[in-house]
Amino acid sequence: MSESIASLIAEMEEERTLAQVKEALDAGRDPLSIVEELREGMAVVGKRFEEKEYFLPDLILSAEIFKQAIALIEPHLQAVDTPSRGSIVIGTVQGDIHDIGKNIVATMLRCSGYDVHDLGVDVTPQSFVEKVKETGSGLLALSGLLTLAFDSMKETVQALEKAGLRDRVKVIIGGGPVNETVVGYSGADAYGKDPAEALKLAGIYLG
Repeated sequence: MSESIASLIAEMEEERTLAQVKEALDAGRDPLSIVEELREGMAVVGKRFEEKEYFLPDLILSAEIFKQAIALIEPHLQAVDTPSRGSIVIGTVQGDIHDIGKNIVATMLRCSGYDVHDLGVDVTPQSFVEKVKETGSGLLALSGLLTLAFDSMKETVQALEKAGLRDRVKVIIGGGPVNETVVGYSGADAYGKDPAEALKLAGIYLG
């Protein structure tokens, strides 16, 4: 391959990115490694946006390319019949609608054999609690990019406690501004500074 998938999506080369993803899948590459390349490319897009090299339309376009690439990858994941490593509920908390990072994490978790229940964006604390009850999930992953998400994360953890579920459910949080201080404030167990760290935490908590 002349150019990496990461560099192609970073340059928003839609057709070439998708062609390289198809080629990698046909060559039998591990789907998780392809997702990781896509993540690396999206990280470059995010950095260029912060540096004002890219703008909002660029973010939207790159996210669309990412979604199309994931759509190509998912059937290959579903074809692999492997035992589930555990159940995870994930979503962007109430008041926040950012989902690129959350989508990458959800995809990587699915690639790694977890049953992932993605509730989307702007999810209320009660909706998280109800889904955890319904699925029996042992891990709840909360995403947020805005600082106002910190209160929603805290309220979600409190809702788990009120429902009597906190002792059996680990809570991890993630998003650009999230750090150890936010873990303490929200009452979560840990935070993933990037999708790879989130995957590692899932392995620690669920095996």
